Amino acid sequence: MAKRPSLGVALGTLHPSRHLEVAVEADRLGFESIWLPEHLVFPVEMGGSPFPGAAHPPVPPSTPVFDCFAYLSFLAARTERVHLGSHVYLLGLRHPFVAARAIQTLDVLSGGRALAGVGAGWLRSEWQVAGLDPATRGRRLDEAITVCRKLWTDESISHAGEFWTFDPVMFEPKPPQPGGPPILIGGESDAALRRAARHGDGWLGLEHTADSLEPLVRRLDTFRRDAGSLERPFSVTVSAKPQQPADLVRWRDLGVDRLIVSPWQRSRDAVEGLRRMADWAFRT
Repeated sequence: MAKRPSLGVALGTLHPSRHLEVAVEADRLGFESIWLPEHLVFPVEMGGSPFPGAAHPPVPPSTPVFDCFAYLSFLAARTERVHLGSHVYLLGLRHPFVAARAIQTLDVLSGGRALAGVGAGWLRSEWQVAGLDPATRGRRLDEAITVCRKLWTDESISHAGEFWTFDPVMFEPKPPQPGGPPILIGGESDAALRRAARHGDGWLGLEHTADSLEPLVRRLDTFRRDAGSLERPFSVTVSAKPQQPADLVRWRDLGVDRLIVSPWQRSRDAVEGLRRMADWAFRT
């Protein structure tokens, strides 16, 4: 019988003052991973949303934001087993040297526990204030993924692409995880699903019920078949609100490998919420 999905914890739904205690407790209780959201900057004037049909951005521009991999490296030093992931890092906004180094550093300091969740991003004005054309963000992401993987694996590399060109360089040390940390690609558009099928070690979805996820999984499987990647190791991760062991079985049967959860209503109740979930999720 296939195993039930592992459980990750969404730090982005918490007040930052609770991140450390929740990460430590998640590690102690046996949660598989913790996930931190990421933006480079929030323009004062924002529009759009990652959630289809939403009229406004999900957060105000005053939302606290941290350097994702620096923060996860700090949490790595206070935990022992739990994986540490970005959900999602705007890889194409950075030079691949900068991004590859940040992710590699987390993987080294954590002993091979890094998970690189990346995406093209929904906030077009963030790209504009950074001086980049948001229409290029998908192509930039594709090229950056290619460069990062080469930096993590090859003894020396050079590159001549649409956005970055450089003579041979060396990049050491290599990440502990062979081939580098898994790259999980976020987004629910056809373009994002195709990118995950072609270039990803997995896919990161938004929050779903089992019913709302099913058609997305079918589309993703079609794109993976078209890309010839069905036989390649691949993980499916979504955010969800499971309430009982039977819910995990339903998600497993849909082909979900990991659920990212936030079993609390208020940040101050997060640790107790994790303990309640661990009681039924890990002991039944």
